[in-house]
Amino acid sequence: MKQVLIDRYGTPWDVARCAEVPDVGEPAADEVVFDVLAFPINPADMWFCKGSYRLKPPLPATPGAECVGRVTAVGSAVKHVKTGDLVINLQRENWTQKRRVKGEDAIPLPAGIDLRQAAMVRINPPTARLMLSDFVDLAPGEWVIQNVANSAVGRLLIVQAHQRGLRTVNVVRRAELGEALKALGADVVLVDDDDLAARVAGATGNAAIRLGIEAVGGAATGRIVDCVATEGTVVHYGSMSGEDPRVGRSNLIYRGIKLTGFMLGRGLAKRDAARIREIYADLAAQVMAGTLYAPVDTVYPIEKIKDALAHADKGGRNGKILVAPNGAI
Repeated sequence: MKQVLIDRYGTPWDVARCAEVPDVGEPAADEVVFDVLAFPINPADMWFCKGSYRLKPPLPATPGAECVGRVTAVGSAVKHVKTGDLVINLQRENWTQKRRVKGEDAIPLPAGIDLRQAAMVRINPPTARLMLSDFVDLAPGEWVIQNVANSAVGRLLIVQAHQRGLRTVNVVRRAELGEALKALGADVVLVDDDDLAARVAGATGNAAIRLGIEAVGGAATGRIVDCVATEGTVVHYGSMSGEDPRVGRSNLIYRGIKLTGFMLGRGLAKRDAARIREIYADLAAQVMAGTLYAPVDTVYPIEKIKDALAHADKGGRNGKILVAPNGAI
């Protein structure tokens, strides 16, 4: 079977290769085997290939934080999925044609779900959902501010906040993104700059914003912190700049702002297996209904992984780059 391997860290499309590897074999009693139908290329996957991600397994290694697959074999002790079911996988190493995983890591999805959207359900939708729910108990009508609002997580956060009756301030790098984000339900879209806090106050009527969500790092973190009310919370979940957050200590000492971090694995670890399946079942239902949607630019075969990675690194894309290891989807 075919699988993507990296033998060294470096430029993703230089270090990744499509290799022939042994089949995964039959499942043990507590395992599931599935064919990988599609996987997306996420920023974390690019960092993994570069060697700048938090995880650095022994090389050669296989990237891939998420995928969607169809079950081909089920161990005797596994009861929540059956052969033919669509699943997502809570484990990594998914850039391959076939996976064998513990049954508890295979989360069922409804039949008929769009495979391209299903490939992207594992990480971004629950990330947006849990950041809105796990840090501040917000009531309908309250405001949330986020940067990187045009990212996959940012777009999903707009939709899910709107569903809960929350209002959003969305910070972007380019003014022309405003129309598309407002079509999703964004209330305010502003271009990031040094005077961000003053413009946010003007746009929201000096609303007390109790939750900020931030994924740039560096000085951008501080600008989001400046927009949040005294004793508010800012959640840092990524660093598009590659810099650590920079926040003036007066915000922490005198205004009592809480700066915390989010990682999906930690968020899910607070829930048992049944609750995790409930979360994904609800998100999948919203995908089926067309409520949650992430644009896809291009789908590549696994043999073209180098081209796919180079494309994923380009600006101006119209959505995610996906790979279909077992044929077109």
